[in-house]
Amino acid sequence: MIIELDMQSDVPIYTQLINQIIEGIASGRLEPGDALPSVRSMASDIGINLHTVNKAYTLLKQEGFILVHRQKGVVINPEGMPPITEEYVQQQQRQLRSIIAEAICRGMTKEQLLTIAGHIYDELKPTEHERGI
Repeated sequence: MIIELDMQSDVPIYTQLINQIIEGIASGRLEPGDALPSVRSMASDIGINLHTVNKAYTLLKQEGFILVHRQKGVVINPEGMPPITEEYVQQQQRQLRSIIAEAICRGMTKEQLLTIAGHIYDELKPTEHERGI
């Protein structure tokens, strides 16, 4: 998996790293049980501080996306992804609220917004054919 970070972005690097790993899982490029590089190796490979990678891995572990084994290292959670909880739904509503508010202020229609969301969903979610089913 290739990690692409924007060092000029207002989004913190650890957040960008988290987002890229979650996108990798959602798209099927990373599957349950797949190994990720160690903190030290990831930091070296992409040229960032190892504390930044450690923070991203810690947050991914807390959310249930990855597991850290002493022997196996860092792996995508082989038992599956975290479930949809009420807290998660509320968090998504808060985040989407500001995105939708800005879209409305800029004159975007509901249909345009839904089309964009649909395209992103389709881009990330692999079809059964792409997954080899």
